[in-house]
Amino acid sequence: MTINQELLMIFSQLEREKGIDQEALVEAIEAALVTAARKVYGSGTEMDAHMDRQTGKIEIYQRKEVTLKVEDPAMEISLLEARQLDPEVMPGDEVEIEIDANEFGRIAAQTAKQVIVQKLREAEREMVYNTYSDRVGEIINGIVHGFSRGSIIVDLGKTEAELPPKEQVPRERYKQGDRIKAYILDVKQNAKGPQVVLSRANLDFLLKLFELEVPEVAESIVEIRSAAREPGGRSKIAVVSHDPNVDPVGACVGVKGSRVQAVVNELRGERIDIIPWLSDPALFVSNALSPAQVTRVIINEAERAMEVIVADEELSLAIGKNGQNVRLAARLTDWNITIKSETQAEAEKLEKDQVEKKKAAGEDIFSNLSAKVQDALKDAGLDSVEALSAAEDSDLLSIPGLGPKTVEKIREAIGGPAEEGGE
Repeated sequence: MTINQELLMIFSQLEREKGIDQEALVEAIEAALVTAARKVYGSGTEMDAHMDRQTGKIEIYQRKEVTLKVEDPAMEISLLEARQLDPEVMPGDEVEIEIDANEFGRIAAQTAKQVIVQKLREAEREMVYNTYSDRVGEIINGIVHGFSRGSIIVDLGKTEAELPPKEQVPRERYKQGDRIKAYILDVKQNAKGPQVVLSRANLDFLLKLFELEVPEVAESIVEIRSAAREPGGRSKIAVVSHDPNVDPVGACVGVKGSRVQAVVNELRGERIDIIPWLSDPALFVSNALSPAQVTRVIINEAERAMEVIVADEELSLAIGKNGQNVRLAARLTDWNITIKSETQAEAEKLEKDQVEKKKAAGEDIFSNLSAKVQDALKDAGLDSVEALSAAEDSDLLSIPGLGPKTVEKIREAIGGPAEEGGE
């Protein structure tokens, strides 16, 4: 049988419009014809179908084994019949018998159609998966098609994508028909076909937006060394320039703030702080706490922690609403940050000095006492300034080896007599 030019034109059109390879369509036709033939001649029948890629001619063959005695007519053919097809055939050989596809009837035709549709669907799904899996990590534009269980369904043209609730930005609202820009987070294969997952909350969405708006970032002249984001609220990025003639912050901000404003507009008002990345951790953290001004910092390298002191009036600004500013700064710099006002720091220093003073006084007290008295105090559980301060004179005098003069000496050293007890 021959296939008409109209079908070949359909194959060509499907390849142009849907990107489905003509070879996949031809293989689908061949598989469908084999399935249809088995409906007629038996499921165990050996069948082959071949479609000429140039002429469109289709040939269907049934393969049978040549035997002297036929026991299974569906699988075997007698030597006499086989030699009518090939005079040189021998027992044990296989022969191919061409069959007429027109004999299949309505059921066979329906089966062939179903297989073709399925093969076309599989080919289209594979094409969609390959197309979008190669674009993971890119920004894509689409149109809001609808909503399902909190997810936004986005029409991308060739397929639909899902923007799940956790990948949406709080307080952003869309309606059907709205244009939307999002980051391709993942492409999954499932029973219903490829599922494209989008995100507007992902940190990489912010970085890709800067890549689109700032040529120096796209060309790697300016590098975003670190970033932190709370979607819909605030973001911070630290940038460094690989060209001494290019100001990294200025490049990202743009003339009159045009570049960063374009990103802010796309993120619907999300505030963005752009700071220079610095190798000096104290300066880097100080910049990261912008817009607050830092007075001084105390670094604990071992715990990778930093105590930051700011003026009293700058404390709330440094911490930010609900701790957002300091939280983002900590993530941006990878340092544990504690913020204190000048007043708090001074009060803690005073308290620490008093503790140290008491500790020193205690050491002096014990160093001026005999070993025997020290042991007696220790046995009584009075081996610290705090314990001695809390003890009554009567308690001290009851300890063997302590007389009134020793007790008086202790009282003078720790700052006076113990308070009188209750009634």
